[in-house]
Amino acid sequence: MHSSRRNAVITFAKKSTKRESRDFRNKSNDSLLISEEASSGSEGSTSSSLEVNSEDVATDEQNSGAPRSAVLQACTLTSGLLLAGGLLLRQVSHLASLNGWPIADPTDVSFDFETWHLELVAGLVIVISSSRYILLQTWADFRDSSEAANRQILTSLEPLDYIVVAYLPGISEELLFRGALMPILGLNWISALLVGTIFGALHLGNGRKYSFAIWATFVGFAYGIGTIASSSVIVPMVSHSLNNIIGGLLWQFTKNPQK
Repeated sequence: MHSSRRNAVITFAKKSTKRESRDFRNKSNDSLLISEEASSGSEGSTSSSLEVNSEDVATDEQNSGAPRSAVLQACTLTSGLLLAGGLLLRQVSHLASLNGWPIADPTDVSFDFETWHLELVAGLVIVISSSRYILLQTWADFRDSSEAANRQILTSLEPLDYIVVAYLPGISEELLFRGALMPILGLNWISALLVGTIFGALHLGNGRKYSFAIWATFVGFAYGIGTIASSSVIVPMVSHSLNNIIGGLLWQFTKNPQK
């Protein structure tokens, strides 16, 4: 009798121990799954946080633009290379023409400037600057391209820096494109359009889209016509520089009134 009770107690204890062991393992597994889920969730949260922070940094960099020293250095270096390239191309083509090569002499486009050229410069400045203003008001893609480029380049500049970034590119680009390349191809509207198209294509990038390239092509063509009419590279140089500074100052006073 006592032996039967003892066996029953032992059997019950074993079953209870097995159930507790299974419950412990199940709880352990549940805890492990919860821990893994929490860990996974934490990693996902960290990853998302890093992505958001990266986007914030990129946005801040875009809004702040390039550093002033970097902009001025890049402008000076690029303008110097374009200026040297234009002078070299003019000289080589001039010597080749003198030696009987079938190449037009680019010195037919001179550095002379006459009083009536002022009227031509004024006309180019009015047409180009007013056209730019109209497009900024009516063409969203062009407005976005212009805004992106201006923000990147002009944000960090001081007011007097605008003279540098307006006149250095204006002088060097016109010497190369309208003072050297276009005369070699011929002083006609076809050459003006071809060189203007090359000029426009090179203005892609830095946030500027095809809309800006189309605009730059029109501008290059207009400067080409001005060069043909005057036979002087000074006309497009002055027009280009003035349009640059008008566009830059207009952006500064409309977008950054705090300066």
